[in-house]
Amino acid sequence: MTTEATGPAGGREWRPRIVGFLCTWCSYTGADLAGVSRLQYTPEFIPIRVMCSGAVDPAYVIKALLEGADGVLVGGCHPGDCHYLTGNYKARRRFAVLKELLGGLGIDPRRVRLEWISASEGGKFAATVNEMERELRALGPNPLSKQELL
Repeated sequence: MTTEATGPAGGREWRPRIVGFLCTWCSYTGADLAGVSRLQYTPEFIPIRVMCSGAVDPAYVIKALLEGADGVLVGGCHPGDCHYLTGNYKARRRFAVLKELLGGLGIDPRRVRLEWISASEGGKFAATVNEMERELRALGPNPLSKQELL
């Protein structure tokens, strides 16, 4: 999958596309705060609101990568602050297994990231997305993507 934007010389520049599965109570609200605060982050970020980071099945992450995402961010409440008590602990366990699985599938594990971002951390949200974009630019386009995301 390629996402292109016009560069300074009029040429095409590849931009990584990032899918974010964001906890509705913390990370999604942090993303909203980043937007309201007019903090800059890549327009190639696609947020998907989930009730809890613990509800993000590893199959969703793999499917996003296979269908065109260059990277996937899973965002949740800080440990101990989950609105569902232990959802973020479940996400952390799943994420550890997912990282192992990705290597076996030929997907660079650096393409996925788990971050704890609270509702009041709009700056951290924007910084995380921007840092992830820089890392994905260094990795290049996802070699496994088959289709473009909508």
